[in-house]
Amino acid sequence: MIFRETPLAGVFVVEMERREDHRGFFARSWCTREFADNGLDARLVQSAISFNPRRGTLRGMHFQLPPHAEAKLIRCTRGAILDVALDIRAGSSTFGHHVAVELSQENHDGLYIPAGCAHGFQTLINNTEVLYYMSEFHAPDAARGVRYNDPAFGISWPIDDPIILNRDRTYPDFVPGQP
Repeated sequence: MIFRETPLAGVFVVEMERREDHRGFFARSWCTREFADNGLDARLVQSAISFNPRRGTLRGMHFQLPPHAEAKLIRCTRGAILDVALDIRAGSSTFGHHVAVELSQENHDGLYIPAGCAHGFQTLINNTEVLYYMSEFHAPDAARGVRYNDPAFGISWPIDDPIILNRDRTYPDFVPGQP
């Protein structure tokens, strides 16, 4: 795997190293040793799939509070998404900044998002499937979010009027230091 740093501290695009021949290709999508060698949380305890039948679906921006804060590796296994990591870690050199990366079934890239960052994505085409690998178990009482269009962050989403849960649409403005 190839780990490409992004401008956001601790966030990496993870490219597969393909071994191709006349049958197609083979590539590792996860290796605990390689993640650990790159200083990333290499613990996986849970995986999930999100299927989104409609273009413009927006999920996020979600995170879990400590001690349940989770690192995530996101891959788009069908379709395409704009995947966004947002740094809300107090004291981080990139606090309040975000990075957006297109993940698709064609590029096979993943986005590694460290604990303490919020995550969200918007589907770019119909029938999109997203695979999540997580370092912590889901803890509903620790689940939080920030509003996808909070002016404090200036995230540009590609599709106006997203298909989104009311909860995600109505999070209050972000206030640093508040859960």
